[in-house]
Amino acid sequence: MTSNNHSNATAAVHHRTATVRGLKVAYREAGARTAPTIVLLHGFPTASHMFSGLIEDLAGTYHVLAPDYIGFGASDAPAPDRFKYTFENLATVTSELLDQLGAERFALYIQDYGAPIGLRIAERRPGLVSALIVQNGNAYLEGITPFWDALRPYWKDRETHLPAVRELLSSDDFHWTYTHGVPAERLDRVNPDNRALDRLRMDRPGNVDAQAQLFWDYQNNLDFYPAFHAYFRSHRPPTLIAWGRHDEIFGADGARAFLRDLPDAELHLLDASHFALETHREEIAALIHDFLPRALHRPGRD
Repeated sequence: MTSNNHSNATAAVHHRTATVRGLKVAYREAGARTAPTIVLLHGFPTASHMFSGLIEDLAGTYHVLAPDYIGFGASDAPAPDRFKYTFENLATVTSELLDQLGAERFALYIQDYGAPIGLRIAERRPGLVSALIVQNGNAYLEGITPFWDALRPYWKDRETHLPAVRELLSSDDFHWTYTHGVPAERLDRVNPDNRALDRLRMDRPGNVDAQAQLFWDYQNNLDFYPAFHAYFRSHRPPTLIAWGRHDEIFGADGARAFLRDLPDAELHLLDASHFALETHREEIAALIHDFLPRALHRPGRD
């Protein structure tokens, strides 16, 4: 399914790097730099490759940037004694990368880890963000499901439970993360190469410990939720929510909760799960192509 109001031209995707605070940050870029910009922020355990198809869908009309966070994808993955793996630091590096690339105004697509990273940027620098596209990117306690109960002991007693978390990160092949809740008739759309690449990159020396730091730090994102909500109410960014309703990591109640602070947001609960792009990329691309022209031409935006 594609929209008829956007270009079908194929734009080359460029795989580039920049240096931020002495670290190599990889990013994908496509589309004309004179076009409106969309920044795509990925989740765990993946990287910008999760957006490969969507980038091609969007680049005929938009300028697309998709970075890999430090410790993810093709970006540097320094040992935790050289880089403190917190969402605050990932947001800082991502924000400085976007400054370096001249991204002065952009629509922001947030999924999973992309939500606490991207919303930190948006809340602190609201003038940068022309619109939000939320795909299973949580910002409300209502979206925190029983899935997170397994991490609560680790949050309370880091040293005692660290070995179990390291074992999980070392052994998980991410099959469940990609396939849980996916309708049976669409399971064959889930690309096994993506989770294989995620596993390969997770196995880089020291990366399990880096990811364990982020697992521990995730609890601090919940403390930022009130600031995110205040940003929504104060700046009212045009918002599209395209959420896989079967996600057991961030539940659909988390999607509905956005409407409390953004009553004009457009909510679409898809017959999909956490990585909705795997199975419903065409639908999400069509929603974006319908939404963004209206959002970007809406008068009176910050």
